[in-house]
Amino acid sequence: MSDAWSMYVLECIDGSFYCGVTNNIKRRVYQHNQGKGAKYTRGRAPVEIIHCENHENRSKAQIAEAAFKKLTRK
Repeated sequence: MSDAWSMYVLECIDGSFYCGVTNNIKRRVYQHNQGKGAKYTRGRAPVEIIHCENHENRSKAQIAEAAFKKLTRK
């Protein structure tokens, strides 16, 4: 397992955003597009990655995810 973790943002087919964390971004986006990712993205595929930032560990990636989720859509 990799020590590097990423916080990523996807744009769904309906224009909504999904944010998550992973240690393998290619695999995770593939899972979302196959309907095996998060419940939120299952009916909103295909998804496209619009932002990804690397963090040294899972905790810091989850802190970045929480901060993103507090932002307004603007």
